[in-house]
Amino acid sequence: MPRRLTLRLVPVAAAAWIAASICVFLPAAAGGVAIACWAAALGVLAWDVVRRPADTRLRQAVVVVVCALALAAAVASHVALAQPARAGVTELAVDGGRAIEVRATVVGKIERRVDGSLAFDAVATRIAVGDVRHAVRVDVVVRVSPGDVDPRTLLDVGSEVEVRGAARGSRPGDRAVLELRATRGVEVIRPPEQTAAVTAALRRGLLAAVADLPGEGAGLVPGLAVGDTSIVSAELDTAMKESSLSHLTAVSGANCALVVGLAFFGAAAAGAPRALRVFAGLAALAGFVVLVTPEPSVVRAGVMAAIAMSAVLLGRPGAGMSILSLAVAVLLVADPWLAGSLGFALSAAATGSLLLFARPLARGLERVLPRALALALAVPLAAQLACGPLLVLIAPQVPLYGVVANLLAAPAAPVATVLGLAACLTAPMPWLQDGLAALAWVPAAWIAGTATTFSDLPGDLLPWIEGVPGAVALAVVGLAAGVVIAVRRSSRRARAAVALSAVVLSTVTGVLAGSGLLTSVAGRWTLPQDWTVLACDVGQGDAVLLRSGDAVALVDTGPAPESLIACLDRAGVGRIDLLVLTHFDLDHAGGVDAVVGRVGTVLHGPTASGDDGRVLEELERGGAQLIAARARLSGAFGEARWRVLWPTARSRAFPAGNDASIVLDVRGGGIPPTLLLGDLSASPQRALEASGTLQPPYAVVKVAHHGSADQDAALYAAAAPSVAFVTVGAGNDYGHPRAEILDALTGLGARIARTDVDGIVAMWGSGDAVSVWRERGG
Repeated sequence: MPRRLTLRLVPVAAAAWIAASICVFLPAAAGGVAIACWAAALGVLAWDVVRRPADTRLRQAVVVVVCALALAAAVASHVALAQPARAGVTELAVDGGRAIEVRATVVGKIERRVDGSLAFDAVATRIAVGDVRHAVRVDVVVRVSPGDVDPRTLLDVGSEVEVRGAARGSRPGDRAVLELRATRGVEVIRPPEQTAAVTAALRRGLLAAVADLPGEGAGLVPGLAVGDTSIVSAELDTAMKESSLSHLTAVSGANCALVVGLAFFGAAAAGAPRALRVFAGLAALAGFVVLVTPEPSVVRAGVMAAIAMSAVLLGRPGAGMSILSLAVAVLLVADPWLAGSLGFALSAAATGSLLLFARPLARGLERVLPRALALALAVPLAAQLACGPLLVLIAPQVPLYGVVANLLAAPAAPVATVLGLAACLTAPMPWLQDGLAALAWVPAAWIAGTATTFSDLPGDLLPWIEGVPGAVALAVVGLAAGVVIAVRRSSRRARAAVALSAVVLSTVTGVLAGSGLLTSVAGRWTLPQDWTVLACDVGQGDAVLLRSGDAVALVDTGPAPESLIACLDRAGVGRIDLLVLTHFDLDHAGGVDAVVGRVGTVLHGPTASGDDGRVLEELERGGAQLIAARARLSGAFGEARWRVLWPTARSRAFPAGNDASIVLDVRGGGIPPTLLLGDLSASPQRALEASGTLQPPYAVVKVAHHGSADQDAALYAAAAPSVAFVTVGAGNDYGHPRAEILDALTGLGARIARTDVDGIVAMWGSGDAVSVWRERGG
């Protein structure tokens, strides 16, 4: 089949995707988009009926246009019809921190999200605000603390639960209408029933079967078999991402294709006719989807697997692209919010790249490599080239060893998947289940070892440009690499294209690699040599370095280890003499794994949960001495002195967290008088001001809580800062920093620096002579 025929449905999928993106991000426009697309589709169809063009290609183009417009209209109509119910929930005034109770049915497994928290998807059926109850039916996402949920409990897909806590509206484009923070726990009202109860018991049985197996491989077995990553440690999760192996623990088309293939060839071995083989494969796929939970990502993987198997059985990868395009369009009609899902985009990109590019890349690699090795490398290389530009939107970094890591881990993945799935299904026979789980542990441990080995290698992650520019740059590099590898030098034009691509590849890679060095190993040469206070740019979170001579203190660790490591590397900081954890919210303690084993003393705020205690235990096992903060406690690092101003005896009225976070006075040893206000809100700020412990004027003040509006202007007036800096993430959802506090600080004559605009901020000097260096402004 000619390639131009096999790609004809790509515009249909693109039209559905564009319409879905517009409508889910601008739902008010959905009705207008639907009417316009339906009208256009009918108009084109009427023109075709009246004119009846004789040109076959023109008639085929008309069919494609009509299908594209009709599917775009169907997508927009879905969003428009769903919008009244979604808007009704957002009008209930449940956000803003109000305590609410939500009755919901769990529809997704508990999983670790990008920000490190645990969360699950649910469908809310009732929302209670005070004594008023509202009947609803909308998607929500529930976030829970890791220490508050045991993955072996009855909190599983199909459970009916009651969530007590606070809510806020979700981000534009999200399927979930509300994001619930279960601050007061999750109670299971009704466990899963019928089929959901059976599959939940099977999954819990697999978790129990691997519980006593050693090392990190045990946690990977359920992930590889049924996509359950609830017992994968945070360290291994990070290593899997850094080595490009995290896709192995997500239920993907590869898992589904493996199950379908086993059933198909098993039926063939039994002599079943072709129709029965296909039925056996589809039945196995349906059972697998139910077992691993039919959440949207799994249904998507099942559809993609069916596409891939169809292409393989037909021996026509081009036909697979046609079916892929139609499937993407149909899935978007059924669930338009997939358009905003990076997972959906990655799945489609990976499947399309394998169908279109794996074979040409393999042929190109065969020119310099043995055929078997070329084929093995072509699959992960095609996926990495296609998915890399999307992945840098999550984290601006490129795993340099991803292809090699996948090459080494790939043989173990299907073995672990099959054995782990068999162990899951043999729960009624514990002796057999334990044996199969132990066998599955062997390849899983190999994958875990591969991930940790490659993530520990120097230079495993190349820092990259953030956002859309970074994605475009990596796409250009990937395209150039693909041309160099795959294009045959059979003509002058082909040789010119390869030469141009090689130049582009060398130039862009060299520039970006140099930029990566400047933001890491060689970055210390670009920072002022005299800095004594340095605010790291770690996104929406706090990480502040203080330096006195050769001694270094770090106040908070930011939300993630990767961003903190980048800052420490750039500043040339290896050992941390004093680590201050002002409180244990994720944006202040989420990056603590980056400094375990590198800390001398830990000064910490009040703990609120067992999870907080586990953070401290991990630091203590790494050799740190723990000190609980209290007012008037003081100490030194280098020649600088630090003093705790808060929490005090008065602060017992405030719960552990923002309002009980450590406030620190640091000065001397080259550090200008500095006041670090943690995340205090206005009420504890007033209590702090009244305590008489401040020693103004302060040359440098860290603005509390990322510049939120809940501030006491009188405290800042009393502190009389020369420089006020705000640690805040660019484009955050909270509107930080707020204009009110910025205006108040400007009115006091303070110079303002902020990490969202300025990047890293370095300060040194004293009093009015404090010098400020901004990464994005000098």
